[in-house]
Amino acid sequence: MTNNTIWEGLKAKFDSFKNWLVRYSKIVLPVILVVCVGLTIVIAMQANKRKIEQAETVVAPDENTGEDEALVNVPEVPLEKDAVPGINELIDVYYKAMVDGDTATMEKLVYYMDATEILRAAETSKYIDSYTPLEIYTKAGPKEGTYIAYVCSELKFHDYDKPTPGMQTYYVCTNEDGELYINEDGDESDNELHYMREIQLQADVIDLNNKVAEAYNKMVVEDPQLADFLLELREEIDKNVGEALARAEQSEEPEEEVTEEETPEETGEEAPVEVVTKVKTTDVVNIRTSDSETADKLGKAAVGDEFELLEEKGNGWSKIKYDGGEAFIKSDFLEPSETMTASAEEPAEEEEEEDSPEQTDNSSDSTASNGTVRVKETVRIRSGASENSEKIATAYMGETFEVIMKQADGWTKIKYNGETAYVKSDYVE
Repeated sequence: MTNNTIWEGLKAKFDSFKNWLVRYSKIVLPVILVVCVGLTIVIAMQANKRKIEQAETVVAPDENTGEDEALVNVPEVPLEKDAVPGINELIDVYYKAMVDGDTATMEKLVYYMDATEILRAAETSKYIDSYTPLEIYTKAGPKEGTYIAYVCSELKFHDYDKPTPGMQTYYVCTNEDGELYINEDGDESDNELHYMREIQLQADVIDLNNKVAEAYNKMVVEDPQLADFLLELREEIDKNVGEALARAEQSEEPEEEVTEEETPEETGEEAPVEVVTKVKTTDVVNIRTSDSETADKLGKAAVGDEFELLEEKGNGWSKIKYDGGEAFIKSDFLEPSETMTASAEEPAEEEEEEDSPEQTDNSSDSTASNGTVRVKETVRIRSGASENSEKIATAYMGETFEVIMKQADGWTKIKYNGETAYVKSDYVE
């Protein structure tokens, strides 16, 4: 059979099929159209199903890791304004309680507030004239009945004419009775923390944060008195809260029974004298640079930590050896751990040791860092790691600096205009 014969046979069959299709086109074409539409719908449904499955897919933990909870993919859902009326009511009541210093109401709305937060709220309220939530935005939280709330507000102080813009983020949850509350227990799961971190990185949240930060920074730059006012106010509140905590700690200490010391019989010889050479802590207590509750903290002593005693001062403080230098601890939290006997006529000679230079960078407890830190709140840049050091400049929210070291004494060493400078670690991240 030749190629021409095969071709002529195929052509004849094609012409026959074409004639049949033309003859029955009114029946065949609608059927073909229905089949095509059906295939399109099936393909679309399968694609949509795969998309939904991907959106709901969790990152499965490694069977060998022992992790109990998987991390969900965080949806890209836009911020919604005033979308949850219950949250607006919760924030209104909470902000009114902050202005009034009504810590009882605040404790009902927040889970949970520790003693420091309660004291700070009560102290801060003394300086607030009004605290108005202007715009409240929300995104769905990591669990059903939870939300991430962004509250743009204006804070008006008694001693300053203009309201100050700001934004606070709250993790709002629903309790068993269906009531909303602010969750600040600090016990979020890995899943919740992952979810909230990812939400913070979404474009609309960043834009909202930048908008508020820009308004705040513009106000501070245009009015330098505001920056000084806010810094001094914060320092005043910190000082008052610290003093209140110290008083509360002292009031909780059981009163020691005071017994009159017996006078030894006069035998013609001087009685021996017990000299305390070492002390140990009876409670967790701050170690400070000087004998003042407002002095910089060098560290924190745990129960039972032992130190060489240099001097017990009459103002309620004890000077100790600490990290090769001198430091101070409240005497109320110390007890003798080692003594030596000395004659009253010949008091024990004090061993004079050469003073080692203070390790201002606390290198043994500090963390060398690379990269940058970002300013969370307006803070002063100083020449040294002390609130008494010279003020070099003021840093505003959102500014970044090259970090040299995060120190254990609560200060962060940074590069500023090519020189070394310091900022309080609490105000950078």
